[in-house]
Amino acid sequence: MRKEVKRLDSHYLKVDLFGIPWMTLNVPNMIMTTVAMVIVFFVCFFMSRKIQMYPKGAQNALEYLVQFIKNIINSTMDWKQGKNFVMLGITIILYVFVANMLGVPFELATADHDVWWSSPTSNPVLTISLAAFVIVLTHIYGLKLKGPKEYGKDYFRPAPFMAPFKIIEDFSNTLTLGMRLYANIYAKEMIMVMLVGLGVSSAFWAFGAFVPLIVFQAFSVFIGSLQAFIFCMLTMVYMSHKVSEDH
Repeated sequence: MRKEVKRLDSHYLKVDLFGIPWMTLNVPNMIMTTVAMVIVFFVCFFMSRKIQMYPKGAQNALEYLVQFIKNIINSTMDWKQGKNFVMLGITIILYVFVANMLGVPFELATADHDVWWSSPTSNPVLTISLAAFVIVLTHIYGLKLKGPKEYGKDYFRPAPFMAPFKIIEDFSNTLTLGMRLYANIYAKEMIMVMLVGLGVSSAFWAFGAFVPLIVFQAFSVFIGSLQAFIFCMLTMVYMSHKVSEDH
């Protein structure tokens, strides 16, 4: 069954999986999510193909990224636990960054305003799902590194009455982590859509909206980069709460 969802005057093709109304698939967002994954894979693949003792070029950039992630981890937890999350940090920051950037240079839509190219992180389903995945991972690693008994005790520290609040905290962390990313990227794309709409309204505004659009595109790169960093940083903060001995 085909549906359409609207974002201002834009439409997104959605399909009910197996004919079940609440199991809907946003087709453009699925495509863009896959595109982001493919880009991240090939970027990392080609940057690490020729490993040299004295890095240069792409390898040097990749090693800088690895060191950057290590610094984030060291600022949130002891390296004894943190060394397990280097690849997780690299994957998250690259994927979120690429997903944020996809909608910056352009957005593709048909004459009927059916959107087929935009930032996948402007969809709350993706961002909250990604946040839920992160929170689930914190529990998995907490159980793995501390053991079920010790991990369970953390919910009753420093006092037993804290357990309900810590359970609520897990749900609130999921919502805030996902909605923060979604809200910033969605707002960025809405402003760009409005600037483009202003530009096509008349010949005069075509020039008047061009300069603000270029400036805002540059600012959008900053927003996307900052949100990727924040998402990665908060992932490590939440992870440290579950795996560190002093929590």
